[in-house]
Amino acid sequence: MFSSPLHQRLHAELLRRDAHGTRRRLPPPAAGLVDFSSNDYLGLSRHPAIQDAVQQAAAEPAGSTGSRLLTGNSAAAEALETTLARFHGAEAALLFNSGYTANLGFFSAVPRRGDTIFYDEASHASVKEGIRASFATAYSFRHNDLTDLERKLQRAMGAVFVAVESLYSMDGDLAPLPELAAFCRARGLHLVVDEAHSNGIYGPGGEGLVTALGLEADVFARILTFGKALGNQGAAVAGPAVLRDYLLNFSRPFIYTTALPPLTVAALSAAYELLPTLDAERARLSALSDYLKATLNAVPGLRVPTASHVIHPVFFTENPGPAQVRRVAAAAQAAGFDVRAIVAPTVPAGTERLRLIVHSYNTEAEIDGLARVLGRF
Repeated sequence: MFSSPLHQRLHAELLRRDAHGTRRRLPPPAAGLVDFSSNDYLGLSRHPAIQDAVQQAAAEPAGSTGSRLLTGNSAAAEALETTLARFHGAEAALLFNSGYTANLGFFSAVPRRGDTIFYDEASHASVKEGIRASFATAYSFRHNDLTDLERKLQRAMGAVFVAVESLYSMDGDLAPLPELAAFCRARGLHLVVDEAHSNGIYGPGGEGLVTALGLEADVFARILTFGKALGNQGAAVAGPAVLRDYLLNFSRPFIYTTALPPLTVAALSAAYELLPTLDAERARLSALSDYLKATLNAVPGLRVPTASHVIHPVFFTENPGPAQVRRVAAAAQAAGFDVRAIVAPTVPAGTERLRLIVHSYNTEAEIDGLARVLGRF
């Protein structure tokens, strides 16, 4: 066994997390459990039409063989980007391999030294990593607080970007996009919206919250992630045509990454054909989301914010700490429900919670059963 000072340091850090009940470990597969945890909101990962598209694409090479700028480009990838731009009401779109690399690729390339980024403090880690990789000056503002944003705007210089999520991944609440759009429009700011968790489930055909609110012209760039409601992987940045060309030339995560494989491109193309036909699934998702909030808020000792959508944090009246929250999640799993605990450092210490995700394929009976289990603690 190695015993260098570096090995000892790494081991000590892991032991420290053990002591605080915050050490991460890979969970076992959740086969056979009722799904209240995955991001597959509409069940598209298992949809027959998408499975058929993947099987048809199986005759193609398994890999893309290189980056898009070398051997990894394809007519199918370019056709998908054209579909994305048209579907989301943008001039152009550029594929990335994940929402993480899309955010990293945008923020590390577009804002430059002398520019300013203001970002919601609840933004995803990928946004923050992209900002760290930028030479622009950056400031966070209080979550969904335009007053705090306006106060800090006096520090702005150069091109100014405001980064938010449409639907936040830990608390399930929505950004005040109409107010943000008006705020940025009046001041000449560039609004960037991460639609990771709203793509597919809002809008007349699942185009996302920006389209649902008619704000396409007010948003400089949208990050469209496919690992949630689209049931797959990858992402795209949608915006002006000049932005696509700029990212293609200057975004290192795009330039130096092997392109998405043909199977993924085929699955995403099939998913985008399906999205406009899924009105019933989106309506059911919304109804079940409301039912879960009402049901769990009737359980003594539990609190679900009424502002949450699809993603529902479940807080305990008396915060039990990370170890106990994990024990509750384990007990729910033992009872047949795939429920996960969210603890520090993913969320601030003292805000540990269960994180429940509703899907169009869940049922009221499953929610009732989960409520009975959680009511025992």
